[in-house]
Parts: sequence; C-alpha cells; structure tokens
Amino acid sequence: MYVWFTLLAGLAVLSFSFLKTVFPYFGEDCTYILRTIKLGARLFKYKKVKPFYSIVDCFLDAVQRQPNKIFLRFEGREYSYSDVDKESNKVARALRAEARLKEGDTVALFLPNEPNVVWIWLGLAKLGCPAALLNFNIRSKSLLHCFSCCGAKVIVTSPELQDAIEEVLPTLREQGTSVYLLSESCSIQGIDTLSDKISKASDQPLSSDLRANVNIRSTALYIYTSGTTGLPKAAVIIHERMWAAAFIQAACGVTADDIIYINLPLYHSAGFLIGMVGAIERGITIILRRKFSASQFWDDCRKYNVTVMQYIGETMRYLCNTPKKDNEKNHRVRIAIGNGVRTDVWSEFLSRFGDIKVRELYAATEGNIGFINYTSKIGVVGRMMDGYYADFFFPYTLIKFDIEKEEPVRNSQGLCIEAARGETGLLVGRITQRSPFIGYAGNQQQTEKKRLRDVLKKGDLYFNTGDLLQFDHENFVYFQDRVGDTFRWKGENVATSEVADILTMALCIFEANVYGVKVEGHEGRIGMAAVTLKEGKDFDCSDTYKQVVSYLPAYARPRFIRIQPCLEMTGTFKMKKVKLVEEGFNPAEIKDPLFFLSPEKKTYIPLTEEIYRAILSSEIKL
Repeated sequence: MYVWFTLLAGLAVLSFSFLKTVFPYFGEDCTYILRTIKLGARLFKYKKVKPFYSIVDCFLDAVQRQPNKIFLRFEGREYSYSDVDKESNKVARALRAEARLKEGDTVALFLPNEPNVVWIWLGLAKLGCPAALLNFNIRSKSLLHCFSCCGAKVIVTSPELQDAIEEVLPTLREQGTSVYLLSESCSIQGIDTLSDKISKASDQPLSSDLRANVNIRSTALYIYTSGTTGLPKAAVIIHERMWAAAFIQAACGVTADDIIYINLPLYHSAGFLIGMVGAIERGITIILRRKFSASQFWDDCRKYNVTVMQYIGETMRYLCNTPKKDNEKNHRVRIAIGNGVRTDVWSEFLSRFGDIKVRELYAATEGNIGFINYTSKIGVVGRMMDGYYADFFFPYTLIKFDIEKEEPVRNSQGLCIEAARGETGLLVGRITQRSPFIGYAGNQQQTEKKRLRDVLKKGDLYFNTGDLLQFDHENFVYFQDRVGDTFRWKGENVATSEVADILTMALCIFEANVYGVKVEGHEGRIGMAAVTLKEGKDFDCSDTYKQVVSYLPAYARPRFIRIQPCLEMTGTFKMKKVKLVEEGFNPAEIKDPLFFLSPEKKTYIPLTEEIYRAILSSEIKL
C-alpha cells in the first residue's frame, strides 16, 4: 500500500511539473477560473433570490456580523461598520423628510473624497434611490449637463464646492432643483442646509420595504464617462453591474482580512465600485484619502497596515519618481489593483517596492467586457479564456480597424473581419442577457453609437469599446491605443469635442482640432489642439487661456496649441488627427507657430526649443 501511495504521489508531482513546463500558467488559470465560477454562481443566485439581495443587504449583514470592526479610516478618524450604518440611517431619514424622496428618485452627489460620500450613498440606497456621482472638478456648462441628464431633482454638495454651485444656482432654481449643503448654516437663498437635519435625525434602522421594488436590473448609480459626445455621458450602472464590479477584489485574491487604501476619486468606477463597494463585499477596512500623495503613500501604508492598494498608471510613476529610501520594501502591501501602468514603470515599481501582485485590469465603466491580469507577467492587461468559458460569461472578439477612416474594416458581405493573433484590432463585446450594455442616461444617440451591428453575422449586436488591443499566442491581452475622439491624461478621459467647443469660444479661434500627444516619461496623452484663426485675428494668448481655465478641469486643458492655415479633413469631413498626433509638439520639426499653456504666467506662451527640452527633462512639470 505504501509503495502504491508513493508511486501515485510521485506521478502527481511529475504530472504537475510537466503541466507547469508545457502550460506555465496552468495553476494560475485554474485558480482564477475556480474563483470566477464561484463568483458567477453567487451572481446567478442573487438574480434569482427574492427579495433581491443588494450590496446594501451585504453591508447590513457585515454590520450584524462585525459591528465593531473598523470600516473606514479618514484623516485621523475611524468609523466602525455600526457607525457608518447608523450615520447612513440618519442621512436617509433626513433626506426623506426634507427632500420628500421616494424609491427610484435620483440624487446627485457633488462631493470631494470624504466619508460623507459613503454614508450618503448608503442612505440613498436604503431608500431605493440611485445616486449620480458628479466629478467635483467640473464646472458651469458641464456641471449643469451632468446634473440634468440623470434626471435628478436633488443635489447634495459640500461647502468647499459651494462656489461652483452658486455659479449655476439660477439655472438650478429655474429647473426646480433642491440644493442641499453639508453645513449647519448657509445664507444663500436657494441652498438649504443638511448637516443640521442629519444630526437631529434618528439612527434607527429603516424598513427594507422602502426599496421593495429594487431588483437586479434596477439603476443603482450614474457614473460619468467622456467619449465622442463632447460633454460627459452618464453611464447607467444597474445592480447586476455593481455586483460584478464588487467581485473584482475577490477575483484578485483579496480576503476578509485585508485592508485597502483608496486615494482614487470616488466619482469614478475604480474608486467607488472596485474600491469602496468591493470592500463592502469583502467586509474589509478602507483607508480613504482626499487625494493621492506620493510622499505620504508608503508612510500611510505602514501606519495603517495596508495590504491592498489601488492605482492608475500615474500613481505608480509618481511613486517611482520619489527619492529612494532604505525602507521602501518595509510594508505589508501584497496586491495592487488598477490599470494604465507602463511596462517600464511596472518593472521599476516591483524592483523598488517588493513582490507585490500587480493586478492590471482592462474595463470600461459602461462596457460589457473586461480582463484581469491574474498572472505575474508584466505589461499585459489581462489573459483571455477561449471556448465555452468565454462565450458563456462575456463573448468578445477583435476586429480589423481602419485608423485613418476611424471605422471597422468590412468584407464584401458587409461583415467585420476578425483580427489575427498578434494583430492589433478593435475590441468589441457581444451584447447578450449575461453581458448587457445598458447605455447612457438621457442620450439615446450616443448609446446607439456604441452599438455595432452585423459584426460576425447579420443581425448580431456588439458593444464598441473604442479601444485597440492585441491578443498574443499565449492568450495574453495587450492594450495598444484608444480610437476616435477621446484621449486619457492624469487618469481621466478627455473628450476632444468638448475641448474644441471651449476653444472656439475664444474670440480669435475659428476652428479647433483637439487630440492627445505622448510625452516622454508620462502615462497617457496630454491635450494639444491645432487651430485656425478668424480672418484678420492674431492668436490671443490671454483670452484663450481664460476660456480653457474657466470651463475645463486641469487635466482637459490643451497644454499645446498649434496655429495652422487650415485643418485637414477626411472625405467625410472629419478632422484628420493621425498625422498631427505623430508630429507631436517638437518646435524644431514643426513649422507652424506653437504655444504652451504656462500655469505660472497664467497665459499661453510661445513654445521654444528651450521649453521643449525642459518638458522632456521634467524640469517643467505637466
């Protein structure tokens, strides 16, 4: 018996060694597949169970299970699961009484990164009310647009954002919008205080009957994303989508004993859904910061025993640019979840800060397809699964794409052509009941633009990600570029048509063609615009600066402007960008006049070769 056992054990070891040699990612594949099957089964259960089991119910279960466990730490204060539950009860009761909220009413949250966001959202969710998460950097026209397209009649904001609200208050009052300020007092007519009402409200639990009609397909959130429209679009996040995003931490190996550090904005899907909602699903502790600080990052991680961090590409680059210290590997961070990191920065990050499992993601807020790099391979955004597994969960394909025409390549039958392995193509995800594309609130035109028909057969329907990817022969997924009228800078998507609209408000500018250009040593692409001037006008540096600073957040402002006699158009009258993007902003190679936005001088200044060299050497910070 002992001999047989020894032989079987030896055979098992040899078999495993053989599999590891032939299939080096066999173990990681199996672990990931088992995790996702388990999570998929849970989601299937939540779809069927009645009454519907939501993230709020998951949170309430955590409160019952671990009332005294710390849920949130922020600027020296800590809040247990029970504390946050009681605070959210008070918020729900105060808003229900003051704003007369009922199930299904949307409330816009215009708030910075602070604990208020967490318990106000939970309070609204307890009432069955969707929340619209407004980017606290937007102003004026964009703010009004974001508020109105989600159908909200109530907005909750913070004293530090009061000036931005006052700017659009006359329009809000005309629309019959109720504005609530998280303050004890306010003398502005049309703005009501909320903090005083919350403090007086009861913290007793609310009946689940208040959200009795909420189901897996109900709208849970509106999260704003830029695209080809110009103004941001409100992506509709249903409860099914919220659960799927919440499971990402679990799919990456996060456990109930972990502590997550969130410094990404909570108005984004990464910070809110993957970070905060994912922490609720795991029942873990959150360390929340107002904004990212490279100099304090590792000190915070050590101080609070952080084991899971979130990142965007810029996060890792900033950390790698900090002065080297002897204790850089002295921390407990074991998992990093995020997207957008360059291969060289990724390698340097691991070299400097230790053996951290970097879980690079590919996904879109409104999309129906995503990937996770659950392996140790550097530089990839995920690993694809072939066959039934992929077809069942989220069917997708890569199709050939004509960059010049900005459209898919089609054959004589009018169908798209699949890209070969190793070939760059446009990623599209088939729209099915299991992988739906809900679209954008109040914007059917842009929803339809993201739908691609007759892809592999007549009558089929796919979601167009707008991203060029590549699949290699080992099933790894590489992100190549974005297409169309969007570029990404400082972790934010920038819609080129919105920037162009603002530029043409300048008295001297006739037309503007906006695009993103690469800068050595930086993630993403920074904003640049080729413009033509009105007849008889010179470029007005001061007025142009005034327009972009007044109406655009810092990350969307074009840092370079190129003055051209005319703008090149395609045969269908679309502005050509490819050549402009390739030419960049080198004044030694471009004959057209070039200008640079100088925050120090508060104007646009001529872009000289000296300034160009200072930008490349990082003497001038972008």
